[in-house]
Amino acid sequence: MSRFTLLLGGDLTRTPALDAEIADSRIIAADSGMRHAALLDVRPELWVGDFDSVPDGFENAYADVARRTFPSEKDKTDGEIAIAAALEAGATSLLLAGAFGGERADHMFLHFAQALQLSERGIAAKLTSGHQEGVPLIPGRRHSFAYADGTLFSILGFSELSGLTVEGAKWPLDAVEVPFGSSLTLSNVADGGLSITLMKGRALFMAHLLNTENAEPWRRPF
Repeated sequence: MSRFTLLLGGDLTRTPALDAEIADSRIIAADSGMRHAALLDVRPELWVGDFDSVPDGFENAYADVARRTFPSEKDKTDGEIAIAAALEAGATSLLLAGAFGGERADHMFLHFAQALQLSERGIAAKLTSGHQEGVPLIPGRRHSFAYADGTLFSILGFSELSGLTVEGAKWPLDAVEVPFGSSLTLSNVADGGLSITLMKGRALFMAHLLNTENAEPWRRPF
């Protein structure tokens, strides 16, 4: 398996769990996502984008990193370009770091949709901010999670959901139908070995790691 971490422009907090996630993975930065490189003590192999949102001084600080520059008037986001570059390099598993928050809610939504699309192509995808994690739920598969009891989680439905089962939670569900737009699957709590099975539909599991230990916010590299 070829694992890549993509540094995106949203929020990111360094945690021991995130360090373990990125260990031994290849790194690609998307435009302003390069600001996370210093936080994570990594040096990407590639930097892509139109470079219209890079903080002052970063281009000089990372002058040795290979770049692919695109026009600002383009039909793809910098994050989508980074995903394409990783797949071109043989990626079979992607960690989208900095996929939540940031100044652009539309970009965050696109990251969610891209993760779902990648999973439908058989490519493992995970989104993280350090404090929040998200993974697509693949229909027909039982997903087991090792989160501590008390971890808050939600299931975001991008369509009607059919045959949704939630085990090991404060509010379990047994093969239920969930209408599109329902809040039924928001704000549940892990309680005794969380597992989720979805038979039909598109959904993203999101865990809220509010008590992350040893967390550090991103900092400038100079």
